[in-house]
Amino acid sequence: MIDCLFMAPGGHGLADSRLYWQPAQGGGRWLDLPALSAELAGVPLALVLPGERLSACAVALPTSKARWLRQALQYAVEEQLAEDVEQLHLAMGEPQADGRVRVLAVRRDWLRALLAEAQAAGLQIDALHADFDLLPAEGGHALIQGQRGLLGAGDSRLVFPAGDWPQLQSHLSDVQLHQPHDPFAWQAQQRGHAIDLAQGEFAVQRSSGRWQAWQPVAGLLGLWLVLQLAFDIGQAWYFQHQGDAFAAQSRTLYQELFPQDTRIVNLKAQFAEHLSQAGNGQNQGLLGQLQQIRTAIGEAPLTVDQLDYSQERGDLSLQVRAGNFGELEQLRQRLNEVGLPAQLGSANRDEQGVSARVVIGGGA
Repeated sequence: MIDCLFMAPGGHGLADSRLYWQPAQGGGRWLDLPALSAELAGVPLALVLPGERLSACAVALPTSKARWLRQALQYAVEEQLAEDVEQLHLAMGEPQADGRVRVLAVRRDWLRALLAEAQAAGLQIDALHADFDLLPAEGGHALIQGQRGLLGAGDSRLVFPAGDWPQLQSHLSDVQLHQPHDPFAWQAQQRGHAIDLAQGEFAVQRSSGRWQAWQPVAGLLGLWLVLQLAFDIGQAWYFQHQGDAFAAQSRTLYQELFPQDTRIVNLKAQFAEHLSQAGNGQNQGLLGQLQQIRTAIGEAPLTVDQLDYSQERGDLSLQVRAGNFGELEQLRQRLNEVGLPAQLGSANRDEQGVSARVVIGGGA
């Protein structure tokens, strides 16, 4: 085990956030960034991000080849995430019993700036986790800590106000509530089965102690060289070249995954069709699904802000607004009862209530 550094919600970076250091052994304490830099420089750390900064979902992938897996992932999660997938860093977990893969998403620019800030402070980040993912792996679990609550059940992960727990509990009888004496130490023990976001471009690069001492200088020098190079060759040529390369790479990926498709007209649409088949979803008529959804909603105080239907994938996506998290969970249960497999995406709370994306069908 390594030490954990928990980042409390509310701040943008490490300097303006409350930070809790939880050693691998013994009790932890709150420290500011200068104190952490002085005391823990060079010590391997697992940085735990606040769940408010992340989204969670689960997807079926049409390939298990490591070479193409990450590129295929972007296509698979595009319909389940509200933000532009090109702006997100996606981290995959282990396959579940049904073959789907759990995914955590976080804005790439924010995470890059956060790790640069940690490096400048001399902190060695060897792992990255989300606090709402540091819960027991089997079954449904909730953790109340101060004014925040964390919930994990199946492939769903969310943060909720602690005051909403009584309402949630009435609809989630199979969720076990945890209120440990030392919640940070308890969460640190759950790291073994949590998704590590240190993947892809954020994978940890191991280095010797001597090289690590020179890393800040080398980083500045490397940045200067990159900027100088970009200036010399010109942005216009660079982006055009990159666009052509990505297009060719995507076409090569598609032809390797689906060699039987000899004619490629619309790469994105054809890829989406294969994803729909991989999810084992049974396409239903739009009118039939809408009638069942109307039956499930009934007289519930819900508002549907947006509706998207994909015939290729056979799924229906609703952006639903409710008074609280419990009403959203009730809707999901009623949809399942009328024969519509439904999945709740990440939920957001504001002054007007709670808003979440509900994906129906298509392997949900």
